[in-house]
Amino acid sequence: MIPIVDAHHHIWRQVDLPWLQGPMAPRIFGPYEPIRRDYPIAEYLADIEGSGVGKSVYVQTNWAKTGAVDEVAWVQGVADAHGFPNAIVGYADLMDENAAAIMERQARFPLMRGIRMQLHWHQNEMYRFAARPDLMNDPLFRRNLRRVAEHGWSFDLQVFTAQMKDAAKLAADNRDIVFVLQHAGMLEDLSNQGRAAWRSGMKRLADQPNVVSKLSGLGTFIHRNDAGHIAGIVAETVENFGAERCLFGSNFPIEKLWTSYADLVAAYRSALASLPDAAQKAVLADTATTVYRL
Repeated sequence: MIPIVDAHHHIWRQVDLPWLQGPMAPRIFGPYEPIRRDYPIAEYLADIEGSGVGKSVYVQTNWAKTGAVDEVAWVQGVADAHGFPNAIVGYADLMDENAAAIMERQARFPLMRGIRMQLHWHQNEMYRFAARPDLMNDPLFRRNLRRVAEHGWSFDLQVFTAQMKDAAKLAADNRDIVFVLQHAGMLEDLSNQGRAAWRSGMKRLADQPNVVSKLSGLGTFIHRNDAGHIAGIVAETVENFGAERCLFGSNFPIEKLWTSYADLVAAYRSALASLPDAAQKAVLADTATTVYRL
């Protein structure tokens, strides 16, 4: 069995997550009552048992902005105690004049490997996260992004199709940063027109050699583990980026809303089955190992 690096998962404490507190608010992945609770490392390790996962990468979970350093410190403590996760992608508000100081403090933790600030904006307010679609073009954002480069970190890039032109320019202007495209470009419009626009944007991003695509979160907009849907996105993404620039992420426990870890992994292994073993290994382990310095 080809080993797996889970390059996108979360563990969390409900008390630290504003979006899990108070009245139920709409989320991009739909109703989430079953995960409005702690998701500790012990449960994650039980979920991945038998799936071949050897290492994992924690990606930030939108703690309060004032907790950006505390989140990294807490996850580092979990890793020190349990041996998982093996790398951390933290959060920094790159529209904050104090972002450089925040990142300096985060850099003291040995597992820090990258930053994710979610930039995705959509006309549908249910899908909207960023304050505006073009934050990545703001001079302050760009200046703070250079601090990411100085730390040698990656940037987890989360955008919708309509933002991909600006995202490609961002990557072109910052060749020394590896941009990890979240959720294979977040295909949400499954119409012929929507798919065509996504394909065009993905090709534009794939033209930037410092962009890699994360094959994760593919159940986000359909709310199910659909092997055919996964296979289609995986095939096109690998064709555009090459296996050496694609990596797998479970997006657990979000995907736990509609599937088990074993079934999710089975869908991805099936989607990759026609590729040579070396290509499968690249997607499932090698690319993430390189990007996140595992």
